[in-house]
Amino acid sequence: MSDDAYSSPARAYLERLALGTRDLGNRRELLELASQDTPLFQVHEELGKQHLQQDDPSSASVLRRLELAYGTTPLAPPEVLGTDKAGRVCLKTMPPIERTSIAPHPWTTSPIKRLKKGYHLRRGNLKPRVRKTQAPEAPKGPRWKTVGTMRRWTLLLLVMVQSAVAVWYMSTVLPYQGAQLLEVLELVLFALLFCWVSAGFWTALMGFFQLLKGRDKYSISASSAGDEPIDPSARTAIVMPICNEDVNRVFAGLKATYESVQRSGNIEHFDFYVLSDSYDPDTCVAENHAWLRLCREVGGFGRIFYRRRSRRVKKKSGNIDDFCRRFGAKYRYMLVMDADSVMSGRCLTRLVQLMEANPDAGIIQSAPLAAGSNNLYARLQQFATRVYGPLFTAGLHFWQLGESHYWGHNAIIRVEPFMYYCSLAPLPGKGALSGEILSHDFVEAALMRRAGWGVWIAYDMPGSYEEMPPNLIDELQRDRRWCQGNIMNFRLFLVRGMHPVHRAVFLTGVMSYLSAPLWFLFLMLSTALLAVHTLTTPEYFTEPMQLFPRWPEWHPGRAVALFSTTLTLLFLPKILSVIVIWAKGPRYYGGAVRLGLSMVIESLISMLLAPVRMLFHTRFVLAALMGIEVKWKSPQRDFSETTWKDAFMRHGGQTVFGIVWTLFVLWLDPLFLLWLWPIVGALMLSIPVSVITSKVSLGRASFRGRMFLIPEESNPPRELRATWRFVRNARHQPPAPTFVQTVVDPIDNALGCAMGVARHNKSEAIESQRQAMVRQALVGGPERMPNKEKLLVLDDPVMLSRLHYQVWDRSHQYPVWIDEAYADDPPPRFI
Repeated sequence: MSDDAYSSPARAYLERLALGTRDLGNRRELLELASQDTPLFQVHEELGKQHLQQDDPSSASVLRRLELAYGTTPLAPPEVLGTDKAGRVCLKTMPPIERTSIAPHPWTTSPIKRLKKGYHLRRGNLKPRVRKTQAPEAPKGPRWKTVGTMRRWTLLLLVMVQSAVAVWYMSTVLPYQGAQLLEVLELVLFALLFCWVSAGFWTALMGFFQLLKGRDKYSISASSAGDEPIDPSARTAIVMPICNEDVNRVFAGLKATYESVQRSGNIEHFDFYVLSDSYDPDTCVAENHAWLRLCREVGGFGRIFYRRRSRRVKKKSGNIDDFCRRFGAKYRYMLVMDADSVMSGRCLTRLVQLMEANPDAGIIQSAPLAAGSNNLYARLQQFATRVYGPLFTAGLHFWQLGESHYWGHNAIIRVEPFMYYCSLAPLPGKGALSGEILSHDFVEAALMRRAGWGVWIAYDMPGSYEEMPPNLIDELQRDRRWCQGNIMNFRLFLVRGMHPVHRAVFLTGVMSYLSAPLWFLFLMLSTALLAVHTLTTPEYFTEPMQLFPRWPEWHPGRAVALFSTTLTLLFLPKILSVIVIWAKGPRYYGGAVRLGLSMVIESLISMLLAPVRMLFHTRFVLAALMGIEVKWKSPQRDFSETTWKDAFMRHGGQTVFGIVWTLFVLWLDPLFLLWLWPIVGALMLSIPVSVITSKVSLGRASFRGRMFLIPEESNPPRELRATWRFVRNARHQPPAPTFVQTVVDPIDNALGCAMGVARHNKSEAIESQRQAMVRQALVGGPERMPNKEKLLVLDDPVMLSRLHYQVWDRSHQYPVWIDEAYADDPPPRFI
C-alpha cells in the first residue's frame, strides 16, 4: 500500500471516525469502507444513507456519526434530537419560545428634569407612556409595614444619638475643641464614619437578640409550615447565568442541585436553565459537552436547558431579561443562581412554598453560606461570613422586614411583576457612571418594592451555598466592579417613587466604598493637624476682640477612651457572634477554644488587611468618579495563589507609601506613631500578607488543625459533598474538545453541528458571508481567526459543517487544522 493511498482524506477521516466508535462491528465496517479508497463526499453519502447537499456533503452524515459515537444508547430522546426545517440534525437545547414583551422605563434621575416632564405631561405636550400588557397589582400590605417603619425610626434615633455623643466627645479631644478649620473638617468626617460604624453595631446587636430568642414572628419563614403541597401550576425556573466560568465547577454544582431536587420528590415543579454569555470559543465548546453529559447522566433532557447568547447586552441582567422575554411566561417563579451556587432541594421547595404563602412577596432572598474553599484567605473569609454573617443578616431582616436586599443570586423571584417593573434601562448621560447598570440586584429590588411587592431575606433558611474569592487580589477585582456599580446606583437615589428604605440601600451601598476615602482623608487630616501643631507657633487668639488666650489642650486619656469605644463597636459584633455559637454548641466549629482562637486570628488578619482595602477602595472610587471604565470579568473560584510578582505589582505602591508616611510622622512626633502604627505597619506588610494568605497549603493545614472550621466543612451537607466529588471526577476525565477539534474531529463536529443554533433561511447575503468566512478560515488557519468569527462558526451548523468538510478534503493543501487538532494524538494505524 502506497503512502499516497494511505494518506487519502477519506481513509484518514474514516480511521479517525473508527477510533471514536464504540461498537466493534461498526468499527470494522468503517475500516472496510476506508480500505476501498472511496472519495470523501461518497463517504458521507454512505454514512448518511441519503442524498448529499452539493454545497455541504458532510451534513448528511451528522446523525450517523453521533450514533456511531454513542453506540446503541440514543444520544437524546427523539423529542430532543430531531431535525430542523431544512432537514438538518438538531439537538433542541431549549424549549419552544413563548415570547413576552419587556419594555424598560427610561430613567429620569434629575429632579428638575422630572418636574419639567410632569409639567409638559399636564399641558399635553408629551404623551404618557402606555404599556401593551396589563400591570400586575400587588396585594395590599399587611401589618409588617407599620412594624418595619417603627423599627427603622428607632434605628435612626439610636444612630443619631450615639453619633452625636461621639462627635461631642471627639471635639473635646482636639486641641482647640473644633474651633479651627482643619478640626471642623476632622469632626465632619468623624461624624460620617461613626454613623456608619454605629449603624452596623445596632444591626448586629439586634441580630444577636434575634438569633438568641429564635424566630421573629414577622419573619418570612414563619408564614409557612413547610409541608404544604405545591400547586402544579406554580412552575419555577432555576436560571444560572454564566460567562467564561470553570465549566466543571458550574455543572458539578448544577448536578448536585438537580439530584437534591430529585430526592425531594418535587422535580416536576422545576426546570433548569444554563444561560451562557461566554465568548471564549473553547469554553463554549466545553459548555456544550458538559450540558449533554449532565442531561445523559441524570436523565435531564426536557428539564435541563442550555442557551448561549450571540448578542451579549446588559451582562447578567440582560441575560435574565432575555430569558424572561423568551420563556418567562411559562413560569410563576424563577430562582437565580450564580456560577458557584449550590442549593438543596429542601431549600428550593421551601422558597416556593413561602412564595405561595405570601402573594405580596416579589423576591425572597436566601442567605447563602460560603463553603468549599482551600486557600487560607478564602477560608478566613468563609469563616467570617459563616460566624459573623448570620448576626448581620438577622439584624438586617429585623430592621427591613419586607423592604430588604436582593443580592442577585440564590433568591426566588415572582416572574410576572419582575418582567413588568424590573427591566433596567441604561442610565442617561455619558461617561463611566452612565450606560448599562452594573449592580443590577439592588435596583431590581428597589423597583419591585416601588411596585408594591415585598422583598424579604429568609435569613434562617439552610441549604443555600456559594464560594469566596481565593485571594485578596481577586476579591479586590470583584470589589472594583461592585464599587463602580454602587456609585452608579446612587444616581437613582432621587428617582420618583423609590421607597425610603431602598434609598437608604443605595446610600449604604455607596458608603460601603465611599467610607474608604473618607477614612483615608480622616487619617490625612489627622497627620496634617499634627504637622500644623508641630511646625507652627500655637495660635492663642483665635477670634476677633478676644480678651484671654485659648491654650491648645491635648487629652490623651479622652483619646484612649474614644478609641476604645470605637474598637468596641467594631469588634463587639464578632464577640457576640461567637457567644451565640457557644450558646448553641460549637462542636462543628472546632470546639469552643478553637472557635475563640480562630476569631482572634481572623480579627488580627482583618486589621492587617483593612488599610490595604482602604487604599484600593479609595482608588476605585476616584477611578469611577473620573470616568475610568471597569472591566467586568468572571472571578477566579479556587486554587488561585498570588505570586510574589503579582503582589509587588499590586501592593508595591502601598508599601512605599506606608514607609514614607511612617518616616514623616516619625520626624514630626514619634509618639503619634503609636496611634498610626496599625495603619502604616499594615501597608508596609501588604506584600507578604497578600502572598501568604493566598496559600492553599496554609489553608489545608488550618483545616487539618481544625482552625477557621465551619459546619459545612466538619459536617458537609450532601449537596456540597456531591459537588466536590463531581468536580474531582471531572478533573480526572479527558479534557473537553477545543474549538479546533470541533471543526476537525468527525464526532466532535457532529455534536457541534447538532447544537448550532443559527439556523437561517436561505439568503444570498448570509450565503456569501458563509463562503467568505469558510475560505478565509481554511487559508488562514485557526491561529488567524478572531474569537468573534470562531463563535459565528460554532453558532452556524452550515458553516461549521462546510469548514469540516473542506479541512479534510483539502488537508494536503491546508494541513494546519488537522495538525493542531491532533497535535498530541498520533494518527491511528488500523490499516
